[in-house]
Amino acid sequence: MCRTLSAFPTTCLERAKEFKTRLGIFLHKSDLSSDTGNAGKPEWNNKHSKERRNFSEDVLGWRESFDLLLSSKNGVAAFHAFLKTEFSQENLEFWLACEEFKKIRSATKLASRAHRIFEEFICSEAPKEVNIDHETRELTRTNLQAATATCFDVAQGKTRTLMEKDSYPRFLKSPAYQDLAAQASATNASPSSCSSAEPSHT
Repeated sequence: MCRTLSAFPTTCLERAKEFKTRLGIFLHKSDLSSDTGNAGKPEWNNKHSKERRNFSEDVLGWRESFDLLLSSKNGVAAFHAFLKTEFSQENLEFWLACEEFKKIRSATKLASRAHRIFEEFICSEAPKEVNIDHETRELTRTNLQAATATCFDVAQGKTRTLMEKDSYPRFLKSPAYQDLAAQASATNASPSSCSSAEPSHT
């Protein structure tokens, strides 16, 4: 459910429309690319019908588990677009920031980045403050005194659980994802028609 912003009564509807548009773009993004000028060539059709089926399988996989959604580049992009309609994209952005943070190998960079993440997402009145309890916030603050790759693990875990239990089910029930999943199912069910049909442009 969108947060109420009385000064912007159409914002939720506009964002929902934007989300649906973005998902439509995602559906074509991986198979249309810059090769649309070769649409009439059989080799283009064969190559891109396969990519379309692969992408459709990706889309359908998002409803199998939250892990599959987060492991998909397009899935993360679609989920982020959806979270924007609920004004809660900071949860996913924090989770992604933590994933990148864990890849840092330099102790100096680790400490610097840790403090930036804390200031952006964790501390009170942070610009993208995530919804975590006081105890977790203080534990994370303590962890920063000797920053390691695991210093955000508790906060990241709680944010992930919140998304999985709260936002993810609504994402799957959203009309935009339902439409996309229906298109993906149709693509998988009739691969021969995909190879012979020219791509549609929306």
